[in-house]
Amino acid sequence: MMGEAKENDVYEEELLDYEEDDDKALDASSAKPAADAAQAKKGYVGIHSSGFRDFLLKPELLRAIQDCGFEHPSEVQHECIPQAILGMDVICQAKSGMGKTAVFVLSSLQQIDPTAGQVAALVLCHTRELAYQICNEFERFSKFLPELKVAVFYGGVHIKKHQDLLKNDCPHIVVGTPGRILALARDKDLSLKNVRHFILDECDKMLESLDMRRDVQEIFKMTPHDKQVMMFSATLSKEIRPICKKFMQDPMEIYVDDEAKLTLHGLVQHYIKLTESEKNRKLNDLLDALDFNQVVIFVKSVSRAAELNKLLCECNFPSICIHSGMTQEERLTRYKNFKEGHKRILVATDLVGRGIDIERVNIVINYDMPDSADTYLHRLEGLGVLAPRGLP
Repeated sequence: MMGEAKENDVYEEELLDYEEDDDKALDASSAKPAADAAQAKKGYVGIHSSGFRDFLLKPELLRAIQDCGFEHPSEVQHECIPQAILGMDVICQAKSGMGKTAVFVLSSLQQIDPTAGQVAALVLCHTRELAYQICNEFERFSKFLPELKVAVFYGGVHIKKHQDLLKNDCPHIVVGTPGRILALARDKDLSLKNVRHFILDECDKMLESLDMRRDVQEIFKMTPHDKQVMMFSATLSKEIRPICKKFMQDPMEIYVDDEAKLTLHGLVQHYIKLTESEKNRKLNDLLDALDFNQVVIFVKSVSRAAELNKLLCECNFPSICIHSGMTQEERLTRYKNFKEGHKRILVATDLVGRGIDIERVNIVINYDMPDSADTYLHRLEGLGVLAPRGLP
């Protein structure tokens, strides 16, 4: 027990080594947007006139990007990718729809030289749905790299299935939730000794939760000291930024100031004040009157999601619901059903309100208002409502 405590002390010291210039770095990063604001606005057209070829990516990646119909990098991609593909540590907080996922997907794929039986990149995220989606993005952009293998690991699936996969067909890129990744690593089923890219998506969600942060730290300790660390989120509080930096060495930092973060360009917002008893009638009227591809309706609890979905189905609306009260298999089946367009209305809790990308959604309805501006923002993030037609 004492030996374990001593190891943790050493680890804390190791993380704290990277913290020396936090205050200066934060001051510099907060000053930079103000100094560069005019230049950024002026240079926007110039940025978007460049293409992905300018990044000197592998021909196989450029072909996959072209196949997906993407032409120009977003501002965040333009800022981050050139540094990320050189192996630099990155902290990136940028507003919704700016293509943060593509930064770590493309930069990892660019750098990895697949070696049989070795995991080269590890991506952690806080929900199973997001892990599944990120795995799909890696598969989509590695379609012309047939030797490269990607796998996703999360709870709710029998662990023996994951153990067998790691033993018989070890992936080069692993995406997963901290609990399952830690269980596999502790049991020596998943070797992290060759990891060269350590990535956290929606990093604030994982590092703000002390239990999840402990898991992330333990996983981090199992990886080599010499590696690239990248962290991404749409919201990074000033309190969480120094914690992120403890995992890194001299990271490139890209932050969006709070006002800009909550400026939802190109989004028309409507607010209707209603009593609880008036909500269902108004929702029915809206769904009858609005012209939508797909719509997501957010509610505040599992029971309300189930009841509202039942009501909509009884009124003959093509509705489906997703919430944490379901098994993992059921959640993923319904998520795929909605993503593939088999249902046009999704009733959901905030379980799917963060980082999930569904391109056909053009309307989001907050049946129950969220308790914070950040949650409101994340409900719109990635659902196609804010996203320009660029990379995810």
